[in-house]
Amino acid sequence: MQYGKKMTAALCGALVAGIAAGCSGGAETTNNEKTAIKVMHYDERGFYQQYGMLFTALYPDIEVQVVATSSVQYEEGKDMQKAMEEFIAEQKPDVLMLGASEYSRMAGEGKLYNLDTFIQKDKFNLEGIAPGILEYIKQQSDGILYGLAPEFYSQALFYNKDLFAKHGITPPTDRMNWEEVLQLAARFPTDGNGDDRIYGLKAGYQADIYQFGMMIGSSLGLNYINPTTMQLSINSDSWKKAFETADKALKSGSLYAEDRNGGFSGSYEDYLLQEPFIGEKVAMSIEGSYMMEQIKEAQTRLKDKGVKNWDIVTVPINPQNPNESTAMSIGQIFAIDANTANADAAWKFVSYINGEDFARVTSKLRNGGFSARTKYIEDEEGRNMAAFYSLMPNSNDMYKDFDKLPREFYMKFDGLTQQEFQGVKDGSVTIAEALDNLQAKGQKLLTEESEKAATAEPSPAGASASGESITIITEGAVSEAPAE
Repeated sequence: MQYGKKMTAALCGALVAGIAAGCSGGAETTNNEKTAIKVMHYDERGFYQQYGMLFTALYPDIEVQVVATSSVQYEEGKDMQKAMEEFIAEQKPDVLMLGASEYSRMAGEGKLYNLDTFIQKDKFNLEGIAPGILEYIKQQSDGILYGLAPEFYSQALFYNKDLFAKHGITPPTDRMNWEEVLQLAARFPTDGNGDDRIYGLKAGYQADIYQFGMMIGSSLGLNYINPTTMQLSINSDSWKKAFETADKALKSGSLYAEDRNGGFSGSYEDYLLQEPFIGEKVAMSIEGSYMMEQIKEAQTRLKDKGVKNWDIVTVPINPQNPNESTAMSIGQIFAIDANTANADAAWKFVSYINGEDFARVTSKLRNGGFSARTKYIEDEEGRNMAAFYSLMPNSNDMYKDFDKLPREFYMKFDGLTQQEFQGVKDGSVTIAEALDNLQAKGQKLLTEESEKAATAEPSPAGASASGESITIITEGAVSEAPAE
């Protein structure tokens, strides 16, 4: 992690010099007095590494002040949404960095600047941005564009073309559903042991019925808690089917299960080969952009070993919403405050970080994500890179408003799920019985914890009774605040 940050900073420094020389057509260097704008971001250092170094090199007449959301502290019994609202009202940033729900709420309250006038005046090119990203943002704000997201995160289904050819199995295609993908996986032989064994699919690190079932259910747009009514629905027929699908796939022996207890000793080359897709132990694997970097490094270091003939298709989709994916999400949405006195300068920043030049010079950094401008998502071998962006983020987020749930509920509910699904694994209860038990016990737990939270006395600002640091997670901010 630290190595990655240092490399990002070094590359950004080199890019600043390059872009200042090669893209100076976008800069405005005049003798006018500087315009100052406040930009909302996690922290100042991160802002300059990711955006600020390049922007200030091109726009020296615009002075940027970073409004760090890391200063927002959690208070027991206080709504984090309200805390962020108070933060924004107090700091008055011109450019807001928002999560999807914050963006939707503020757009609905008329607090964001309509970008259409700027887009038309500057002939700002929207066509190069992945259509699914623009559509998703517009969905959050009644069809009007109040913000833009310069990057997104996505996964795809990687597949080994040689293994499919060797076993005479038709390769996967875009927009297959879970049943189809799991049927493909089950066609690979399940005999053999250790290094001789080939698995049909690695689906992330979901190695147990509950986690894999949740993965399938969320991709189908299912929800199991309503944070508004504080009601569970984990034992619905749809959830039962999702867990039964997961159970059947795991029992088939076609799914690769990560050994979480195993350590590693050996060379870096051995470490690369230990990754099951690179080591050709699995025919298909659901992975993000980092897998491409690992494959590239393996091909450089391992020469004749490791996967070489591979491609990607979209992750399994929900047949009811075949154009959406829970494996795709946008980065933060950058919007302009409706009441800003510096709208023109704010737009220069928002349009620059979402524009062609920025995407071109930063596309190689990637940092786990992709530029929203698909022109810069490419592969020298002509692979199906559209698999990463041809879908759009799921409009029905299973975890939306989960910050409203009592904090203690998560840990205790996780214990209940382990207990109930251990019974499924042992054969002492059926999936239906486990979910019915989980529904009853979970609802009782949620009700009790909700009542405790409702009667809890707010702690002094930022304080925690345990004296431990508190991790703050909201769509607009992630930080760790030391308890007083």
